[in-house]
Amino acid sequence: MFATGNVTVVVSNMDASVRFYTEVLGLKLQYRFGDHWASVEVGKGLTIGLHPASEHSIPGRKGSMSIGLELTGSIHEAVRALEAKGVKFQGVVNEGKSGSFVGFEDPDGNSLYLAQLNWSHVDQGEGKYQHA
Repeated sequence: MFATGNVTVVVSNMDASVRFYTEVLGLKLQYRFGDHWASVEVGKGLTIGLHPASEHSIPGRKGSMSIGLELTGSIHEAVRALEAKGVKFQGVVNEGKSGSFVGFEDPDGNSLYLAQLNWSHVDQGEGKYQHA
């Protein structure tokens, strides 16, 4: 069901955060989509995703870090399978240009989300895509 995963960190300044994770910590910038997202590779399969702050996601507060699980198949099938096991999702699947996403929590209230990514808009040269 899952292809890979990441830890998403909500940041207040994308440029400063990318510099910190790459220049200060020495991690590798995998991808950057302008100020919308950056993936920093830690090694052995861990990716740290940097996401800009919003009124709903404030850096340094509960919910400003979450674990993302990238799916190999349909997000709707994964939701049905996990709901059958008692997982309660936070609203409906949010479908956008970059993919489909839906959040949930573990038993302790830690944030997780499922992601069915759509890379076709990147292949079409849309947005500020940089492959490091």
